[in-house]
Amino acid sequence: MLIEALIAATLVSAFAVFLAPDKVAGKLAFALSLLPLGGSLWMYSTYEASGNALLSGSELAFEESFQWVAAGDYALQWHVGLDGISMPLVALTTVLTSLALLASWTPIDERESQFYGLMLFLEAGLLGVFSALDFFLWFVFWEMVLVPMYVLIGVWGGPRRKYAAIKMFVYTNVASLVMFLGFVALVFALGDVNTFDLPTVAQALRAGELGSLGPVGPESVKVAAFAAMFLGFAVKVPVVPFHTWLPDAHVEAPTPVSIMLAGVLLKMGTYALLRFNFTMLPGVAADYATLIAAFAVVSVIYGAMLALAQSDLKRIVAYSSVSSMGYVILGLVAYSLYGLGGATFQMVAHGLISGLMFMAVGVIYNTTHTRMVSDMSGLASRMPFTVTVFVAGAFGYMGLPLMAGFAAELFIFIGAFESTVLASAPLFTAAAMFGIVIVAGYLLFAMQRTLFGPFEVETDYDVGPAAFHDVAPLVVLILLVVLLGVDPNIFYDMIQDAVHPLVESAGGGV
Repeated sequence: MLIEALIAATLVSAFAVFLAPDKVAGKLAFALSLLPLGGSLWMYSTYEASGNALLSGSELAFEESFQWVAAGDYALQWHVGLDGISMPLVALTTVLTSLALLASWTPIDERESQFYGLMLFLEAGLLGVFSALDFFLWFVFWEMVLVPMYVLIGVWGGPRRKYAAIKMFVYTNVASLVMFLGFVALVFALGDVNTFDLPTVAQALRAGELGSLGPVGPESVKVAAFAAMFLGFAVKVPVVPFHTWLPDAHVEAPTPVSIMLAGVLLKMGTYALLRFNFTMLPGVAADYATLIAAFAVVSVIYGAMLALAQSDLKRIVAYSSVSSMGYVILGLVAYSLYGLGGATFQMVAHGLISGLMFMAVGVIYNTTHTRMVSDMSGLASRMPFTVTVFVAGAFGYMGLPLMAGFAAELFIFIGAFESTVLASAPLFTAAAMFGIVIVAGYLLFAMQRTLFGPFEVETDYDVGPAAFHDVAPLVVLILLVVLLGVDPNIFYDMIQDAVHPLVESAGGGV
């Protein structure tokens, strides 16, 4: 019952913060967020599991399953559990939530109890997404995450917050409906399966039990369902050309919300792609690997080019997330041990690095009250510690050795280059690697313009060193980025154990 306890503690904490006075809400929320953080770290330290959560013969950690409700002939279950893919993402969620709450004490100064309560409510939904193993239970948590994110942006965001919140809601909600229809069609085509339990559905699909759906044959059902689910998850990732909601959401969102959006919410899309498309329908994924890889490389290059053209620091980091998620898609479609493992590791690495970058931009904005590259220069002389961490995070984005981003991208490139599923794999790998050059270009330009040279800021605010509670989360994040870069096996061993069955079933490479 540890997963249930983790989610329940987070929900109870959220309601407690809702009822707390504004003046103590932030500190109370941070203190209560340490409960799920401590719980997830304890679960990691005692983690013992093998295999993949959706494939037969797997031993899951902290698994619980019982019938929840009957819906006609179909049984809906409360089924949760963790494997080497979901455990790192649960830990990432709790770490970033606590650090985002600590970083939000300065920028949030109205309706604080509601803001911090919604942040914890968001965390509970994310924990459910990464641990649920029944589709309807998972879908409840999936949609549950959208509600607090919409309100957090729409109420506490910038001048165009309502537009950004509505755009995000419409994009992701329509995508969720398409994905829902795709998965339900698969289940209905499995005539003898009367459950939405994800392991049961996955194993039935892999056993070839899929039948026709009316006049539509099994192969057409597979392709249509794969396309519907891919579209639904691609919007959440987001993959080009479904990415346009993300920069608007980031620019208008408060810093803590941007941290959670880039650090964890985008991983919902890539996690779901891995669990549904690439686990349940590996044959379709292999057949269309070239097309999927093209989407991945276009996201890498186009996202980086868009970042190069921006003058707002937040937009630069937002578009870099589009580029980084392209690497995850490339690793997934490679269907190799290093490709799938590197893609999952990149989810964690990017979560930490993007959270660090958005947090650093938030600290700079809180001090200078501007995010425009043309409005400031020479910040290193006034904010030396913040600038040092910002530069370190930027180099992490560029793939500096001994940082988590380097390890993740190295695994992905090795896996993609040696893939036996993806045609022209070396060509796609080389094109994706060129994205690193563009990343270096826009980050180095932004840093040179804003951080170095003579000091100048186009505002009337005094610029000085950031407060301790602003700097402390930055230090924790950069240490975690370095720690995972020096010793990737903190997570990579358990990740490999979970993706290995997928590689064997798909006939991938190394």
